[in-house]
Amino acid sequence: MITNSELKYIQSFAHKKHWAQESVFIIEGPKMLDEALKAGWIIEKIYATNKWEGKIGSSKADIIAVDELMLSRMSQLQSPNQVLALVQKNKQIYQFNYASQMTLVLDGIQDPGNLGTIIRTADWFGINQILVTEDTANLYNPKVIQSTMGSCFRVKIQVAVVEDILKKEKLPVIGTLLSGKSVYTQRLPKNGFMVIGNESKGIRSPVIDLITNPVSIPNFGAAESLNAAVATGIILSHLRSE
Repeated sequence: MITNSELKYIQSFAHKKHWAQESVFIIEGPKMLDEALKAGWIIEKIYATNKWEGKIGSSKADIIAVDELMLSRMSQLQSPNQVLALVQKNKQIYQFNYASQMTLVLDGIQDPGNLGTIIRTADWFGINQILVTEDTANLYNPKVIQSTMGSCFRVKIQVAVVEDILKKEKLPVIGTLLSGKSVYTQRLPKNGFMVIGNESKGIRSPVIDLITNPVSIPNFGAAESLNAAVATGIILSHLRSE
């Protein structure tokens, strides 16, 4: 049975001051929990209703039974979904192999929903390593985690000074620029970096100076701009179609 102090603790994850400093983060729903378990992330606690039929395998997580009313009080979703869990944040520093694959670079993506959708889109197209600038939205923002739909457990994400890495690796750098040539007319490199810029400012200096393959997505209607996550999907789709 959940205590009042536990309930308040879970509810506090709605506030950045709390989720940013904690060593754990919240996931919700059977699919998210299943993905975390498959990927080997450490689950500390599981709060589940009697509708949840999941299995935790070798995980040593404590399972606490809650009713649907209590789950709704704990949840940050409009429609709570059977189970909520506390997962340990990943403290691993990844060693990426840049030369053998495409690495996605996110330069100051601010919207949590955009970041989560970009991670999910990268996973769909087989991009499993992402570099982000320090001012990119935090991975452990609950909105980011939930919108990845489990891809956050498979895709490796590292905060970095990206311009230093681009300079050091000397690999092709694809970047979305208004002055770039249409992505539909370009043969894109299979290895290197693909940069997606900030929603309002685009790719910023000095990263913009390191782009070797500037591309644009031509418009055929009256919209002024594309969502960053949508642009990512279009370019990755073109990259994989060649």
